[in-house]
Amino acid sequence: MDPNCLFCKIISGDIPSTEVYRDDSVIAFLDIAPVAAEHILVIPLKHITFLRDSDDSDEALIGHMALAADRIALECGIQDSGYRLTINQGLDAGQEIDHLHMHLLGGRKLGRIG
Repeated sequence: MDPNCLFCKIISGDIPSTEVYRDDSVIAFLDIAPVAAEHILVIPLKHITFLRDSDDSDEALIGHMALAADRIALECGIQDSGYRLTINQGLDAGQEIDHLHMHLLGGRKLGRIG
């Protein structure tokens, strides 16, 4: 854990969040500035700043984030209609918090990317 990281403070409970899922590896909570009807952040409990900071030992954890997001999509009722998973890396991509996280977006038709 990084004592200066906002997400690490949420993980520890020092900063409140609207938690929707937690297990031994990840936590998920509602984004405070949603860009979709459902906008949930899925983050590893382990502090990893960027994907480039991960190594082979993190492979299962990063895959687990995606599988947890799918379970959350099912619980939110958006698994069948569709959802988007996004990992922003760096300022140009819009990463605002330096802790690896995945955005789960859905609940309405989303625009095309690319």
